[in-house]
Amino acid sequence: MGLAKNAGTAFMIALGLTASAPGAMLRAGVAKVDITPPPGLPMYGYFDRIKNNQLATGTLDPLEARALVLEAGDRRVALVTLDLGRTFGAASLARLRQVTREQSGISDLIVTASHTHAGPNILDEYTGGQAPVWEDVAIQKIGKGIVEACEHLNEARLGAGYGSVYIGYNRRRANPDGTVTMLWTNPTKVPTAPADPTVSVLRIDTAAGKPLAVLVNYACHPVVFGPDNLRYSADYVGVMRRTVEDEFRGEPLCLFLQGADGDINPYYATTPFAQGAIEKRDWTGEQLGREAARVAKSIRTEAASEASLRFAEDVLPVRVRWDPEKFREGLLRAFGSRIFEDHADLFVDGPRYELELAVTTLLVNGQIAFVGMPGEPFVDFQMDWRARSPVRHAFFVGYTNGYFDYFPTIQAATEGGYGAADSDTYVAVGAAERMLDHALVRVYEMLGKLSDLPEDLKAPQ
Repeated sequence: MGLAKNAGTAFMIALGLTASAPGAMLRAGVAKVDITPPPGLPMYGYFDRIKNNQLATGTLDPLEARALVLEAGDRRVALVTLDLGRTFGAASLARLRQVTREQSGISDLIVTASHTHAGPNILDEYTGGQAPVWEDVAIQKIGKGIVEACEHLNEARLGAGYGSVYIGYNRRRANPDGTVTMLWTNPTKVPTAPADPTVSVLRIDTAAGKPLAVLVNYACHPVVFGPDNLRYSADYVGVMRRTVEDEFRGEPLCLFLQGADGDINPYYATTPFAQGAIEKRDWTGEQLGREAARVAKSIRTEAASEASLRFAEDVLPVRVRWDPEKFREGLLRAFGSRIFEDHADLFVDGPRYELELAVTTLLVNGQIAFVGMPGEPFVDFQMDWRARSPVRHAFFVGYTNGYFDYFPTIQAATEGGYGAADSDTYVAVGAAERMLDHALVRVYEMLGKLSDLPEDLKAPQ
């Protein structure tokens, strides 16, 4: 994870602020690869499965990595979506960056996960420092997929649109007495708040108008399947993508961008197989997919008069929320060593007092802004990003280029509850607010609306 030890650090490291050359043409290419691991691996999420050491027994539907490559001038940005519970650890991401740079000339890489709980477990630090074989194989396949996308780059035009659908709810219910009740499933669809029904869609066509890609951005945990499921699955996300592609007769590749789903569950969360889990998964994915397809069909794409790609990945130092020593003792006492592995990166070479969180910002053609956060932000941040964005089309993506568990709002952190004040919430309160503010500043800089000199010190025109 590359965590800093100096608790007094108060600086920001810019990993890259890049832009394409002026007068560039936008080109795009897509590809997908199967990254389904073999059975017999620990599965991601759900304490009961981990406690009972239950391993994957097979595959319900394949896990995929889908890649979109955008090129403008000498800049190539690769966006990779994964049917996994989280993104890979720092070492694997570094290998993927190197592979894509050497094989495909990728300048900037965005890797994001859907957060399905029906995938293999992923850790930041593995025993012996060696990632499991399936992860290394997946990195190689993703690299080849990006090569394929680059080999099929076409002049492209873009358009964005929005719809609305409710497939989920806010699982944290704040009570009048100040307590919080966790509503883990909601099959009767009781309204809760906040929740964001917005379906944000980016459509990419070739210059000839042929649909090339449909990006769907929505916030909802892919957890229709519960802990009794021991087979790999993309959950409702796979059904959503297939629904969109079927509506377009298989022409475009559909990519799912998970939003700020930290407190949002699907209505039929953790449905046992004996109670119709597959049917509930299909209902959830079809509802989202039909609305996304409806929106995508209504979008009229346009070519940019001057295409541009502006990208930044900045690292913000953020303190650990809890006392590291007491936190370690509490993890071992409450959960034992097996659960402790999920937080082992906090204690490599001694306890960490500070974390380094990557904030990823991408501005396409000066009109479409993406922010990526490395974890599970609460849904408020997604709505806030759209409301405050200086450009009309603003996409919010969680689980991006790293993973640091939950990012609650300051208010939620004071109220408590899962994702707000438990052991899966170890980043300092206010971290996501800082990341969001930083991304907004970056977009304003990319638009040329923030200067590096005070107004009264600029040279006269």
